[in-house]
Parts: sequence; C-alpha cells; structure tokens
Amino acid sequence: MQILTANINVEDDIKDRIFNEEFYPHAEALYNFAYSLTYNEPDASDLVQETYTKAFRFIDKYEQGSNPKAWLFKILKNAFINHYRKKAKGPVKVDIDEYSGYKDDDLGNKNAGYVDLRQEIFQNMMGDEVTAAVNGLPEDYRTVILLCDVEDFTYEEISKIIGAPIGTVRSRLHRARNLLKEKLLAYAKSIGFENKRK
Repeated sequence: MQILTANINVEDDIKDRIFNEEFYPHAEALYNFAYSLTYNEPDASDLVQETYTKAFRFIDKYEQGSNPKAWLFKILKNAFINHYRKKAKGPVKVDIDEYSGYKDDDLGNKNAGYVDLRQEIFQNMMGDEVTAAVNGLPEDYRTVILLCDVEDFTYEEISKIIGAPIGTVRSRLHRARNLLKEKLLAYAKSIGFENKRK
C-alpha cells in the first residue's frame, strides 16, 4: 500500500513540475491571445483560467517533449469556441455599467478613465496603427496572423490550434497580410515608405 502512495506522489510531483515549468511560463502569451479573441479583460482572464484548469485536469494527455505552448493555445481556442456557441444560444445580456458612463459626457468628462486595451495589448510590440489594423481584421485572419507573426507558431502548429488544414492556414495568413498591407499603406507613406511597385 505504501508503494502505491509513493507512486501517486511521484506522479503528482511530475504533474506539478510540468505545469510550473512548461505550462505556466506561457500565461502572458495566452492572455494576449485570449484578449485578441474576446476584446474583454475579464473574459480573457477567465479564458486563461479555464485553459489552465483544463490543462491540469488533462495533463496525462500532454506528451512531454512536444510543444506545450501549442497545446495550451489549442485548449484556449477550443474553450473560446465553446463559450461563443453558448453565448449564441443564450439570451442577450446587457451590462448596465457600459451605459452608466454616458452621464460623464454631460459633465464634460468625456471618456474619463476609459482605456481601450485593444490599442494597448501589443503596446510593446507594435505601434498604434499596426495594432488598430490587426484588431480590425476578421477573427479568422486576426487569429492566424497573431499565432504566426506574433507568437511564432509554425503552420503545422497553427493548423492544430485552429483545427484547419495547413492549406487553409496559409490561405488565411496570405489574405490577412494583404488586408494589413492595404490598411497600412497610407500610414507607411506618411512615415516615409514608398510603394516601389507601380
């Protein structure tokens, strides 16, 4: 009986080590990705929490030596899809706090204390114009460009995360980059870049 208990403790120690050393370091990247999907700080935090809860619960399915970041991103993406489906089936909810801020406009405190995190999420990585352009992309395109160009996942990893064939990943990425190029052309010209193709 003591041998069995010792084995369980060893397994728990291994699970704790995997969680702390391989999963936990990706918390910030997971949060950024969750926020790019939800545009809502509490929802993004909840999504990350759910991701880690599921990762810990199903840690036995994780293959050591594989890419833990890709595995976590896939869990997060699936959790987001499940939440989206639940919301689509449920009644429309209105947050009264969103509308209570309109009183401030009458007092001349327009947007007092308002912070648009969509513009700040990649503050240390991209300028405001690029952030706005990325945030303006349709979700499927925004997702692949963030996974590839910000998080450095391979096409194969992105394919597994979003559950689409590699050809679809390449196609969406190509289209996303073209859309970004169109959106950022005027900005590029304003800071001195020239369009060499004519």
